[in-house]
Amino acid sequence: MSDMQHEPFGAPPELLAPAGNAECLHAAVCAGADAVYLGVESFNARRGADNFTLETLASACDYAHLRGVSAYLTLNTAILPNEADEAMELARQAYRAGIDAFIVQDIGIAAELGRTLPEARVHISTQMNTHSAAGIEAVAALGAKRVTLARELACEEVERLTALAAQRGMETETFVHGALCVCYSGQCFMSSMIGGRSANRGLCAQACRLPYTLHNKALRKTLDAPGEHLLSPKDLCAIELLPMLVQAGVASLKIEGRMKSAEYVYAVVSVYRRALDEVLADRQRFEVREKAASDAQPVGELSVVRYEASAGDSQTLAEAFSRGFTTAYLEGRRGNDIMSYGRPNNRGVFIGRVTQARDGSVEIAAEDEIVEGDVLEFWTNKGHFAYPVERIEPAKGGVVRVPLTKKVGKGDRVFRVRSAAAKFADDANEPRIPVSGSVSLRIGKPLAMRFSSGGFSSELEGAVVEAARTKSVSEEEVREHVDRLGNLPFELVDLEVDVDEGVGVGFSQLHKLRTRALKQLEEAMLERYRERKLPRIESRSSKPPYRSNRCDVAVFATNPACARAAKRAGADLIFVPALNYKRGEAVIAGQVSGTAEQAGYPKQVAIALPTVDHDLSGQSREGVVGFDPWSYVKPGKPVLAENLGQLARAAELGSVVEAGPHIPLLNRLALESAAELGAKRVWLSPELSLHQIEALGKDSPVPLGLTIMGSQELMVTEHCLLMSQGPCSEECASCARRKSPHYLKDRKGYEFPVVTDCCGRSHLYNAVSLDVAHAVPDLIDAGVSAVMVDTALMNVEETTKAVQRAVRARDIALSGGNRVAKAGDVTSGHLFRGVR
Repeated sequence: MSDMQHEPFGAPPELLAPAGNAECLHAAVCAGADAVYLGVESFNARRGADNFTLETLASACDYAHLRGVSAYLTLNTAILPNEADEAMELARQAYRAGIDAFIVQDIGIAAELGRTLPEARVHISTQMNTHSAAGIEAVAALGAKRVTLARELACEEVERLTALAAQRGMETETFVHGALCVCYSGQCFMSSMIGGRSANRGLCAQACRLPYTLHNKALRKTLDAPGEHLLSPKDLCAIELLPMLVQAGVASLKIEGRMKSAEYVYAVVSVYRRALDEVLADRQRFEVREKAASDAQPVGELSVVRYEASAGDSQTLAEAFSRGFTTAYLEGRRGNDIMSYGRPNNRGVFIGRVTQARDGSVEIAAEDEIVEGDVLEFWTNKGHFAYPVERIEPAKGGVVRVPLTKKVGKGDRVFRVRSAAAKFADDANEPRIPVSGSVSLRIGKPLAMRFSSGGFSSELEGAVVEAARTKSVSEEEVREHVDRLGNLPFELVDLEVDVDEGVGVGFSQLHKLRTRALKQLEEAMLERYRERKLPRIESRSSKPPYRSNRCDVAVFATNPACARAAKRAGADLIFVPALNYKRGEAVIAGQVSGTAEQAGYPKQVAIALPTVDHDLSGQSREGVVGFDPWSYVKPGKPVLAENLGQLARAAELGSVVEAGPHIPLLNRLALESAAELGAKRVWLSPELSLHQIEALGKDSPVPLGLTIMGSQELMVTEHCLLMSQGPCSEECASCARRKSPHYLKDRKGYEFPVVTDCCGRSHLYNAVSLDVAHAVPDLIDAGVSAVMVDTALMNVEETTKAVQRAVRARDIALSGGNRVAKAGDVTSGHLFRGVR
């Protein structure tokens, strides 16, 4: 962090919990969450969770709101061309159901929500890849009230960006616990390209958790690694850093886990609730002392130290789910210690070792109590397996015996990966809502009841109270029967009873009037949501469709030799990554190579900004290595922007900015928003099909481009994938490993090239190259007016042939001739299959 100077304590940050279904929602609220985030069947980044329907969403919002908890809807996937209207209608109906905010990835949806539902809050999803000051400025311009920052930021970056967001009337949110993606969120195409299940569409198949081996292509050897899960990070656990994040001014602390169980949600939220309350209490005590102190007796500065969780809370978190814990990027860590190379799934907590195995049972010297219903995992010399405990028999000396037919050996380790004691008992009425009440039974006056909670109240009268004809009713009996709340979601914490002597009343009268009064109170508490009206949608003014009778051939070249070859082969435009423009950073066929730089880049090349560009300060890699991509961006010159912040900033600087394929612009609303931000051309996402491109091309307000040849980037990672082979100095400019081409090999033998850039970030490419040059006539007919050849992994000869093929395909298409032949041993990506 920075110098941690004390500022007056503002609003405490909310604890934001996942709710993958109704049971998890109940668990989150019972555990003390201030807000929950949830999704419906479509347009949310966890489509594999149980999720909610529009029919059940209203009751979920009611449950939360009655207990003072906010509910946010995840509308955070890439929205395809034919889905924008459906997504907006879903948002409108969800708003009417009571949703407090929308978590959004698509810039078109974000802008349209601001236009058509101005009362709704828009929160920018972490999938929008916001990690810089320019990104903050851009999402603030969209009208967002909050932005979820990228997970790859250090605490000091979080603090600085939070201050900048506050100046623009916007809050920040950051993850504090749960699974970490190895790839920057919103930038992963691995699951999509390998299996057709798009992570950006909520169907990630977690290809990153599979086994891989790292190979040096030049040496033709497999490189040693601490394990085989080379893309699998540990889980984030930032409980120790809560004081720093509170000091940084973060408005929301987010727990990941919409695919996790209710037990997980309850356990993790409970622990973080206790921790956050302690941190806030410490801070509040400082405020009180500071306010009471005189100038002559200052209390000193607020001490911001790490929070120390108790041993019990630490074990609770580990038992809930753990691949091993790390604070990762929040403390500037990006090396091997943040990775879970050994295993990609829950490792639980160590519970003991096998002391004996025979006759269909095993004895365990347990360090903690094992109970029926626990799930244990045995680690043997031939692998590991899970075992649900159905029966336990005591043995001598604290050893327990469980039936087991699988083979284990003496000394094998035993872990508990699920605790029966942590089972969450679901009750839709819990936690009950505290209410105060009063009852008046005065002879000759109506029976009257009044209830209040949280500033809301209800008051009802019943029949006139009469004197008892036989047995009178006592105050104690009135209290007892009014307090029989049964299935009502309330808890009576205070009740005033005013009863005349000799009163007679039927208990059923008390029950019915109490129920009606509490129902009225419930309606009063929810009235502001019930009164929501959907505003009429005014038609938007759209820009006229762009039309062109030409098609440019652009080339992405990472070294001067290939750039010159591309120009000779007929390329109309050449993009050079800022990462490779500086002398000594040219990459040819996946390796740093000085020989490719001998002639220098040709004139009039355009700069391509990196997908990730942290601000040039502090612990950021840009700050450490002194890399400033913006030094190459000039007014009036073309530049390719690969994130939203770059798009807005480059346009503001007067550049001729083109939006690259890493900005998810997949529908008409998104294209219009990009055009309004200043995009002069949009390079389409590789997840669009030909049919979807055609739908966009009919009325696109900007020229459209598409990459048709080359190796497709699947990931960009803050962690350097070359580190698994051993210790690393992180001196990227002089790194010997970067001078050799590397790849990851999967279980099927596919080889995924790895390139690490001058900032130490890795870029993982598809094992099979893309080539849809044969479809250029169809693309031009669909409205594409530029095609790209990505030569990042090509040599000069390959670049020449690829560009010549693209130019020939373009020329044939424009002249009305046939098409070039379809290439072999390549992929057509999603052009003909689309994504799920």
